[in-house]
Amino acid sequence: MRSLECFLQFIDAKETPMPKAYWISAYRSIHNEDALAAYAKLAGPALAAAGGRFLARGLPAAVKEAGVQQRTVLVEFDSLDAALAAYDSPGYKEALAALGDNAVVREIRIMEGV
Repeated sequence: MRSLECFLQFIDAKETPMPKAYWISAYRSIHNEDALAAYAKLAGPALAAAGGRFLARGLPAAVKEAGVQQRTVLVEFDSLDAALAAYDSPGYKEALAALGDNAVVREIRIMEGV
């Protein structure tokens, strides 16, 4: 009986998908468009190589509540581990180096889906 219970738990675990994860980048201000373009040229392929899929990027169609009209990027990953590993990948670190320290003011939130 115990082996049947273990098998059923194994089957349930395989059928339960892991939650996806998302990068949400909100740009408060952009000080150097050239550096941002150099970053984007490297970051896109680096994130795609890490399994990232760009779902949205650019200015919002509308902002509500205390929203701010600012560039936003939304990237989907298959798991939280994949999203975190993408940030630490050599390709993304190269993109960050191209961006430099003062080209943008932004925040990146990495969130697990529900």
